[in-house]
Amino acid sequence: MNSEIEKKIESLVESAEESLRESFLEIDRRTFAIQKKVLKAFIDNRVSDSHFAWRTGYGYNDDGRDIVEKVYAQVFSAEKALVRTNIVNGTHAISLAILGVLKAGDKLLYCTGEPYDTLQSIIGTEGAPEPGTLRELEIDYGSIELIDGEFDYDSIEKIIKEENPKMLAIQRSTGYGWRKTITVNQIEEFVNLVRSLGSSAVIMIDNCYCEFISLNEPSAVGADIVCGSLIKNPGGGLALSGGYIVGREDLIDRIAFRLTCPGIGSECGLTFGQTRAMLQGFFMAPHITAGALKSAILLGEVYSKLGFEICPDSSMERADIIQAIRLGSPEAVSAFCKGVQSASPIDSFAAPVASEMPGYDDDIIMAAGTFVQGASIELSADGPMREPYNVYYQGALTYEHGKIGLLSSLKSLEEEGILDI
Repeated sequence: MNSEIEKKIESLVESAEESLRESFLEIDRRTFAIQKKVLKAFIDNRVSDSHFAWRTGYGYNDDGRDIVEKVYAQVFSAEKALVRTNIVNGTHAISLAILGVLKAGDKLLYCTGEPYDTLQSIIGTEGAPEPGTLRELEIDYGSIELIDGEFDYDSIEKIIKEENPKMLAIQRSTGYGWRKTITVNQIEEFVNLVRSLGSSAVIMIDNCYCEFISLNEPSAVGADIVCGSLIKNPGGGLALSGGYIVGREDLIDRIAFRLTCPGIGSECGLTFGQTRAMLQGFFMAPHITAGALKSAILLGEVYSKLGFEICPDSSMERADIIQAIRLGSPEAVSAFCKGVQSASPIDSFAAPVASEMPGYDDDIIMAAGTFVQGASIELSADGPMREPYNVYYQGALTYEHGKIGLLSSLKSLEEEGILDI
């Protein structure tokens, strides 16, 4: 790329950055309040260097594991928490929540439309259901689509009155969809409506990508269960694996029996020396999440100025770290991901290639040269190779790295002849 084109790209990004100054200041103000809340939880629970020690065997009386869960519970305004290394991802956390609470004859209703691809494997297909799926376990399932990004309250009320679902699920982030993220304010309104109808349904929130974007988490406004992954926002880029489930104590106890077995529950289970990283990552998460959010907003602003459709746009309230861009062709998606990968600290030399992935119907392309494999809080981008060819950009351990990833994506598109700046 010649230096003139490079200067134009940098000038475009700097101009967009200047236009976002006030938005970034608001994020900084909110992050300060969130950081204070997280620090208070560490202080109140008397976190000590002794909590970083290893335990072996069954993990009885693992003070480090227990203190992690107390800190999470306080920050999330929940009665109890499960934060475990053997929750392998966000999908696993959601699966545990569903299967730990529901039994044969119960109904699960997703109120944000069909959940993303990997959750479909938990539901199971028609016909001969796969082992362990909701269909095989005779747990009923249904979904109600959003209307212009808002809950379809008329349909929800009708099903609550006619079918009395046991669990109502909300997927806050979009997956590979094209809509705004569900905000904490929307969840509070949803909870109030459901309870006003006299329903005692368990309200479960898929919180992946959304932690620390808002001052409060869904459990602070009445959600019964909130689930997520430690290699996204709350791990702060330091947690090596794991997931969390927070919420009502009686429900967390039931889910813990599903995680291990009845009679054992949350009393056993080692953290395998990860306690320090889990706590330090959680402490750093508000700042790191804010940087990732800013870099997503900046990328959206730049690509919008270049004429691409984006979601969310600058007028929408943000509730996760993801920026979707409609690139319109497989070549453009590949070039974008190639640019992000080349700006990564790990495996920068690798070329992302679309391929089959467990839990997805379409080939998926992923750019993620990350210190923790697959960590979405680090600089990454991915998308399904299907029309209309959207790519989903998220993460960056620092705002500066997110900005570099943006510059690199633009350069890659220009070099491939897809973008003329």
